[in-house]
Amino acid sequence: MTIGFRIAERTQKVDLATIDKFRTIPVANVSDVMSRMTAGGPGLRPMHASGQMSGAAFTVKTRPGDNLMIHKALLMAGPGDVIVVDAGGDLTNALVGEMMLSHAMQIGVTGVVINGAVRDYGWIKAGTFPVFAAGITHRGPYKDGPGEINVPIAFGGMVINPGDLMIGDDDGLLCVPYGTTEEIYTQAKAKNEAEARTVANTLAGKLDPKLWVDESLRKLGCEGL
Repeated sequence: MTIGFRIAERTQKVDLATIDKFRTIPVANVSDVMSRMTAGGPGLRPMHASGQMSGAAFTVKTRPGDNLMIHKALLMAGPGDVIVVDAGGDLTNALVGEMMLSHAMQIGVTGVVINGAVRDYGWIKAGTFPVFAAGITHRGPYKDGPGEINVPIAFGGMVINPGDLMIGDDDGLLCVPYGTTEEIYTQAKAKNEAEARTVANTLAGKLDPKLWVDESLRKLGCEGL
């Protein structure tokens, strides 16, 4: 296959049970247990009104301003997938809008991520179908290629392999590598539950914030302050 016009099948992908479990965990908790070393880039923000995204990464790499391979992805993707597009972050041309996103919803795709621009923002922001993008423009795309499907992509310092778990909420995006989902879920669930207890104690007036502040200072040799 010619580089720039490759269409591959995924050899592995997270299952629907895993996808469903991660919908109950805030992205921030998952990020924390991954040592806060990975993020989808602050420029990629939720465009929809609300709603948590979780799904198996169906990756697309395309040249800026061209959505030929995104159309092909919509013919290949299915229930539980998140279509994740690296278009270089260019905002000159929108790569998807209401028509393509409606198609994605109809086939069971659980979200769309565009490292580039979208249009029909009024329609997107009125709904709960997860759409993350770098910006908005009315100018439409070209359909010439090149582009590649189900190849590793990266943006914002985050590497995404086909079949990895892709999650997102109001705080942004995160990719959980395929082979780590069970371990990460267990740790993130425990952190989420611990934070819920902390908030409950705080609201009940039972938390002394000095407990963790003093411990941190003690480790730095600042005892007695």
